[in-house]
Amino acid sequence: QEQLVESGGGLVQPGGSLRLSCAASGGISSIYTMAWHRQAPGKQRELVASIRNVGSTTYAESVKGRFTVSRDNAKNAMYLQMNSLKPEDTAVYYCNARNPFTARLDYWGQGTQVTVSS
Repeated sequence: QEQLVESGGGLVQPGGSLRLSCAASGGISSIYTMAWHRQAPGKQRELVASIRNVGSTTYAESVKGRFTVSRDNAKNAMYLQMNSLKPEDTAVYYCNARNPFTARLDYWGQGTQVTVSS
C-alpha cells in the first residue's frame, strides 16, 4: 500500500529554520514527481515546491530563495529545507507523489503543522 509520511514540523520563531521530511513507501518509486503543498487556515491548498525524478525543481514565488526541495531516491524520501521563515509560512504542509505517466496514481500524506510565531 502506497504511503507518504511527513515529519519535521513544529513551532519556530520568525527568521528561523525547519527541515521537513517525507518518507514514501509501497509502490511509490523514484520515477514519481514529488511535491510539497501547504494549506493555511481559510485558504486554498497551494504548491510550495516540486522535484522531478531527474532532480529539476520548481518553487512558488513566495518561497524562492528561502526554501530548498531535495530528494534521496535511494531512501525514497523528499525534504524541504525552510529558512528565513515568516509568519505567513504558517500552514499544514503536505507531501505529494504523482506518477508522471498515470494521473490516477496520485498520493498525499496526512500533513505536518508548521507554525511561525514569536
